[in-house]
Amino acid sequence: MTAELSLRSLLAHPDTGQLTVLSDVDARWEQVVIEVEESDLPDHVESALAILISPAPRETWRLDPLLRRVRDRGFTGVALTGDGVDDRVAALGRRLGLCVLRSERPTQLATACWQLIEARDALTVWAVQRVVRSIEYRATDLGDLLQHVSGSLGQAVALVGPDGVLQGAGDLPSADLLAAVSFDARWLDVVRAGDEFAVSVPVASPSRQGLRVLLHGRDVGAAQERAFGTAVEMLMPMVAARLLIDHVDEVADVSRSAALLMDFVDAKGVDPALDRRLRARRWSTGGYHLGFQTIGRGRVDQLELLRLVNGELAKLDLDTHATTRGAGVAGWLTFAQAPDRSTVTRQLRALRELHRRVSRDFDIATGVGALGDGPSGLRDTLAQAADAARLAADRERAGWFLPVDSLGLEQLILAWTIGDSFTQAAESLLEPLGAGDRELLAAYLDQESSVTRTAETLGLHRNTITGRIQRIQELLGVDLHEPQTRLALQLACRA
Repeated sequence: MTAELSLRSLLAHPDTGQLTVLSDVDARWEQVVIEVEESDLPDHVESALAILISPAPRETWRLDPLLRRVRDRGFTGVALTGDGVDDRVAALGRRLGLCVLRSERPTQLATACWQLIEARDALTVWAVQRVVRSIEYRATDLGDLLQHVSGSLGQAVALVGPDGVLQGAGDLPSADLLAAVSFDARWLDVVRAGDEFAVSVPVASPSRQGLRVLLHGRDVGAAQERAFGTAVEMLMPMVAARLLIDHVDEVADVSRSAALLMDFVDAKGVDPALDRRLRARRWSTGGYHLGFQTIGRGRVDQLELLRLVNGELAKLDLDTHATTRGAGVAGWLTFAQAPDRSTVTRQLRALRELHRRVSRDFDIATGVGALGDGPSGLRDTLAQAADAARLAADRERAGWFLPVDSLGLEQLILAWTIGDSFTQAAESLLEPLGAGDRELLAAYLDQESSVTRTAETLGLHRNTITGRIQRIQELLGVDLHEPQTRLALQLACRA
């Protein structure tokens, strides 16, 4: 063989017969000689690697002279096989300036050298065959496919976009290598960053633009660069097909989950068939729930919005679920035990942060319902969250985020026109009042704030009415002289 071969590129080859470096002097060779015995090697060479097929002697007193004779012939590297080749030879190899390698299968090592030096087309064919062979293994999804390809090629594979790595198998590419990748390149892009190397081609996706499939590694030579460039071109249609299959499966699964949520919300009484469907999806309706709804303030891609929301929910250490609903995404957090107020407040902050992060990519509004108990509580909190989301869409000052617990009198008026899911908010508003004070307040407001008519209706003295109304204002922290406040409280009393 005549050409140049580096130890680094040889180590980057995935099939070298279980190669181990015992004494590394960062060698480069212009020639590779394969012989059965040391005595068969040529008497004089320059910058060459010797591969000996026969097992090396076990005895140190025989192995040391063998290494010296190989070095004296002009070789700067030798690959040996056999049980006698161990770390004992490392020190001698360094003293001699000889790179000592151990290979369990020297014929495979010889084939790899031949591919890297004189049969570069053969290396390309080998790489393509390995990619194609990956199809023989059934892949459950894109990640599974990338694992098969990476295992067959012995190189890392990744699907990347301008925002980073979406999925990968093997070591992840470094930030420097990703920064070097051109996402504007029309076809094959070859880049290096330090000792890292990558080849990539664009791949079509039904849901995202600007994706590329990337084959990357370290210390590859020119032959491997060419082979992996062809291999990634062969890999691209397999990835594109898998992306399409996964997209169709995802759309179908989201459709089923959205239909299940609708059936659950609309259900009346006990439905064994519905319960089985809920369990199959691992949706627990027991415990305590905090629902939220995220809607687009314009047109949004619901599937992409759901992906992003699910990614953020995965960061929470809670039982969480989400699916598409209406013009956006509905979801909920589930607590096995009744959470205290500080826990609910902490999760509200987490949902606000989720809203803030998703808002970077989508123009959205988010509403959060009140804590609900059991199946009926889950229905209530989801209904409240949907109404709160519609209110949040008009609340720029609130950052387009509105929990039911923070609804004031103004929001309660608007909520009354939307639906009946704010009964709990009205109950919370009037909570400081006892039954008698609520009855008096309702009568007072129905009588258009007339103390005289209220006293006649309830059979009480005017001074009693005046004193109790003053006390009610103090308990609620409101001013009943304001028309908006009176209307909101009247609606709350009727709720």
